[in-house]
Amino acid sequence: MEQVTALIQGDMLAVEAQFRKNMTSDVPLIGQVGEYLLASGGKRIRPMLLLLAAKLCDYRGEHHIELAGVIEFIHSATLLHDDVVDGAELRRGNRSANAVWGNEASVLVGDFLFAKSFSVMVGCNNLKILQLLSDTSTQMAEGEAQQLLNTADLEIDEKRYLAVIRDKTAILIAAACQVGAILAEASAQQEAALREFGLEIGSAFQLMDDALDYVAVQQEFGKARGQDLEEGKMTLPLIHTYAAADLSERDEIARIIGLEELSEADLDRVCGLIDKYAGIEYTRQRAVERIELAKAQLDIFADTEVRTALCILADYVVARNK
Repeated sequence: MEQVTALIQGDMLAVEAQFRKNMTSDVPLIGQVGEYLLASGGKRIRPMLLLLAAKLCDYRGEHHIELAGVIEFIHSATLLHDDVVDGAELRRGNRSANAVWGNEASVLVGDFLFAKSFSVMVGCNNLKILQLLSDTSTQMAEGEAQQLLNTADLEIDEKRYLAVIRDKTAILIAAACQVGAILAEASAQQEAALREFGLEIGSAFQLMDDALDYVAVQQEFGKARGQDLEEGKMTLPLIHTYAAADLSERDEIARIIGLEELSEADLDRVCGLIDKYAGIEYTRQRAVERIELAKAQLDIFADTEVRTALCILADYVVARNK
């Protein structure tokens, strides 16, 4: 990843500065929560992708900095809202904003981030990008709502699961890549290729998140093991396991996923079944397949260090442990 960050180090510093500038408010709480979000780190994959996509298409302007900040604002807003919905107490290894300031503050600051995002977008004076990110934000909200409706629904299959992760996660990563192409006035073929690249790695990213939820160490992953199970989320490791399990094992999974409070023994039981039916390996393999499809999309571009950086970033998605 050092090769990737070296290419856009200056731009990323400018994005961080833009992030702080746009968090400025007469209401102290907004600045406090914003600084907390910045200090908690995060991978910044979405703004990195926008910057790299713009660079790949030889963009020469300045709007990529503002719009990379917008992408991160939209992402941060969804995280604030998601943690309230999920009742999460940890985010990236630290206490979540709602655990520190309460649900009301988290929702309202998330609203501020969304509103500020659209204000900055309007200032960039590009109707196509404004339309794209408006549609993307709408689709993300629909994906989150659908995931909520799918809670503890054991009839969810892989196709329906993939549709949800496309809407709630992959679509913003795709938009980040597409915005870079739009800014550079790339060809329709290049724009479509970068969007598909983003959709594939976005789906792979969520697949890996869902696999890591069952196996990662809390100190590394930043949230408690089995949190998805406790929240009743039907993710691919469990979907695959439930489909392969025998009748008694299915009954056991149904009992556990319906519990309001998950014991360590229940979590170990489900993890044991996931291990028995190779649910983690299956999910990882699906993620790897997505990454290969993503990298193939870049074949229409010249073989440059920027294209190589995008491929490295794609490979990182499936190699990470947090």
